[in-house]
Amino acid sequence: MTTSSNDFNKAISIGRPPNIQKLFPNSKALLISGKFIDLAMMKKKNTICIAANGRNSFVIRGALRAAQRANGALIIEIARSEGGANAYCAVNYWNIAMIVDAACNQMGITIPVALHADHYGIKSQDDIPDAKIEIPTLFDAGITSIAIDASHLPDDQNLLANLELKPLIPDWSGLETEIGEIKGKLGLSTPSEALFLIQGLNAHDIFPNWIALNNGSVHGIEASGQGIQVDLTKKIHEALVPYHVSGAQHGTSGNSSQRLREIAKHTNTTKANVATALQMISWGLEVNDDGNAALDDSGNFIKITDEGVTEAMWAQMVAYANEKEWKGGNYKKLNLPFENKLLGQPKEIRSRMESRVESFVYNMIVNVFNAQDTADITIETILETGGYDPGPKAQRIEDPSEWTAEKIVQRATLIEGNEGPEGDFDD
Repeated sequence: MTTSSNDFNKAISIGRPPNIQKLFPNSKALLISGKFIDLAMMKKKNTICIAANGRNSFVIRGALRAAQRANGALIIEIARSEGGANAYCAVNYWNIAMIVDAACNQMGITIPVALHADHYGIKSQDDIPDAKIEIPTLFDAGITSIAIDASHLPDDQNLLANLELKPLIPDWSGLETEIGEIKGKLGLSTPSEALFLIQGLNAHDIFPNWIALNNGSVHGIEASGQGIQVDLTKKIHEALVPYHVSGAQHGTSGNSSQRLREIAKHTNTTKANVATALQMISWGLEVNDDGNAALDDSGNFIKITDEGVTEAMWAQMVAYANEKEWKGGNYKKLNLPFENKLLGQPKEIRSRMESRVESFVYNMIVNVFNAQDTADITIETILETGGYDPGPKAQRIEDPSEWTAEKIVQRATLIEGNEGPEGDFDD
């Protein structure tokens, strides 16, 4: 199934949100709200859209090529740690839309793409004033979906931060919220925590597309062996059914394809983030089925000859990491100092970096997430909507008078939680 050129052109004319229309008036890239991606996955059922963290331009281009080949809708995202004011990547919140738009037009990409500001982290109340200045600039720069991540705060403060920041987010934008710091097998999220956040938002006419949980996932390289808890995820999603919120799966690296298929089949997940695996693959490192980079007997990454970057460039990257005393997951910090060096490599090298990402992402879309041909479903949904905003999935069913700031603080004391040590939420 392939969308007709007439339908595609109509989707271009009506489906791109105002910021995209203003930034790229002559573009043929179908950059859309994350809301449409969520709805398309729900329509197909048991389907998840890959959200590729574009830590470098090679990941972005490879992911776009894969989605085009699979005729699948795609989310390209960058997290605040990756691409915020104190970033470790050259791709950032303010240039990712330009990079994606240019790549789509250059390569003739005709699948729908959402641009997601992932993990816009609020780690204390002190972050909120700056967030109120910065969040509007993300939409000025072309972001079409955002994750407000105040999961590092206590449950009541998490909810209150979401309420305070929502007015800065356009109504047409995709919206993700989060509970439970990502910290492996400890401190897993509970249905009570999820209900508290979603019910409180609902009472204030805020209807997120996605909720991210701590369901056993970790960011970066998975070392615990615990992995994503499918039954826990299903239980929480079932509790949230009346509120029509989908799941966003974080920390997919380190989990087998089979476990990710189970998440697609048995839960209401429609978005899954893939970050570390794509970075490693673009560089030419050996990555297993779980998305973890393999290590040799000395604990070093294994570079595949004639794959990804050149051996000489990899030697430079390793030497730089050693000088900075970066190991394991901290190799992510190589993205910023090496992006321009990698862009300056011969076309053959750049192409093989993209091709490795394309092969991995294509397999994920088609054989793991069941998301092939979701491009057509997304465009169909845009045409049915007749515009760039399909509206909310839910309606208010909670009483606002029961969710005042004072009552939110009181209610939070009754939540059944599962506390654990602080985790690493930087990705």
